[in-house]
Amino acid sequence: MNNSLETTYTKMVSLEHRKKFAQFFTPVAIAELLVKWLLNNEKLQTVLEPAFGLGVFSRILLSKKNDLEIKCFEVDDVIFGQAKKEFGDKINMLLEDYMYNDWENKYDGIICNPPYFKFHDYDNKNILKEIEKHLKCKLNGFTNLYTLFLLKSIHQLKYGGRCAYIIPSEFLNSDYGKLVKHHLIKTGTLRHIIVFNFEENVFDDALTTACIVLCANDGNSNSVQFTNLQSVKELDKIDEAISNYPIMSDSLNVYSLSKLNPEIKWKIYYQPRNGNRFKKLVPFSNYAKVVRGIATGANGYFTFNLAKAEIFNIDEKYLLPCICHCTDVKKNIFTDSDFEDLKLQGKNVYLLNAINSKDKNVIAYLQKGEAESINRKFLTASRNPWYLLEKRPPAPIWVSVFNRTGLRFVRNKANISNLTTFHCIYPHLNLFADISIDLLFAYLLTDTAKQIFEDNSREYGNGLQKFEPNDLNMGMMLDLNQLSKEYKMEIMKYYSQYLNTHQNNNMTVIDEIFKQQYSI
Repeated sequence: MNNSLETTYTKMVSLEHRKKFAQFFTPVAIAELLVKWLLNNEKLQTVLEPAFGLGVFSRILLSKKNDLEIKCFEVDDVIFGQAKKEFGDKINMLLEDYMYNDWENKYDGIICNPPYFKFHDYDNKNILKEIEKHLKCKLNGFTNLYTLFLLKSIHQLKYGGRCAYIIPSEFLNSDYGKLVKHHLIKTGTLRHIIVFNFEENVFDDALTTACIVLCANDGNSNSVQFTNLQSVKELDKIDEAISNYPIMSDSLNVYSLSKLNPEIKWKIYYQPRNGNRFKKLVPFSNYAKVVRGIATGANGYFTFNLAKAEIFNIDEKYLLPCICHCTDVKKNIFTDSDFEDLKLQGKNVYLLNAINSKDKNVIAYLQKGEAESINRKFLTASRNPWYLLEKRPPAPIWVSVFNRTGLRFVRNKANISNLTTFHCIYPHLNLFADISIDLLFAYLLTDTAKQIFEDNSREYGNGLQKFEPNDLNMGMMLDLNQLSKEYKMEIMKYYSQYLNTHQNNNMTVIDEIFKQQYSI
């Protein structure tokens, strides 16, 4: 069997439509493994597909066991019509929203590749009410829809039933995922989590790192096995995990349900920890505080370049110097000269700072904003006045939010503000007599620092990592106080040379000093 039905549909239907309904199709090789989990239940008779699409799971299921009773849900009438042509009356197909229907029914098997939406792209509030009403559990308002599908499906498993989902692994390491993980542990049904850490995406066009979640309502195990896959060649590990059930407690990466901690990032259970190679680690919050950059709620309105300021006759004293785009900062040291270059290039390097201004041109621009309903946007509507900027003093150090090649730290020598394209780092220099901003920054530029922080990252497809401020605050670092005065002076000597020459060999030497002093 192949994905020819999905290939034909992809050519026929626009990418815009497919993205609107989050239609990312499961490769047949992976679909067959999820199906095998269900078929290994000898009593399998009733099956539910909550997000049907073109029915790849049902096609495989019926090819192996043609007497199954299958019910499916789909919300997109376009793909529903195509699937109906394929299946006819072989299965019970419903053009309805799974999250608002079928709560009372139970199934022997549930299999799904649910839609992946940001919380503001679906009926978040009402669906959460449905979940809370039926499951009696409170969830974070940012909870992603795909995890709500999963929790509902587990609720609908008959005793002895099995559930197989392929979903983004984001919830394993995110804040909203904590309450989801609490509920998964509470149900006692979680059996396997198989994480894809491929360099390529599992789904075309989808910026996610996927995982397979296998559940069973059978009481045969109180353990969960985690499997980490690095390439397509390792798919046989999934087959092995499915075939070797019930789980043996001495198997690799097996943890008792009662020992899983829902409050931490679960990558600790399936990925080697870089920090384990070092001694004398402390939380980064001991040395600094990380907060996000300024959020305007309407960057197109609030940001200015010199040309825009001239058009609206906004005096420079009502403009706050600010980095608006991460790509505008090319080097690790950002200076006054770099800022002047951006101004001359016509980059947006200012924010409107209109508080207490009685300037007629500023007032006219504010009136223009109100005429365009800028004051009614989500963030601006919550501020008084609506054009008030968030209070963020210029941070001495910036750090990138997203990255593919390791965290990027920038020394803000120009002493200007930044939007959310960077997080702000404010060192606690008053706590340490002989640790300067530059010593801390020299450490942050090392591969060692970046690798230890990776233990606390959130991971997406194509190697993309994301760090929220608390991921960094709670991340670990080498305790610089443990360095002798001589080593601190030696590090600063090489750091000074780096500033003058920008040659990476100086940073390599600094990294080696840290490795020699802190490696286990």
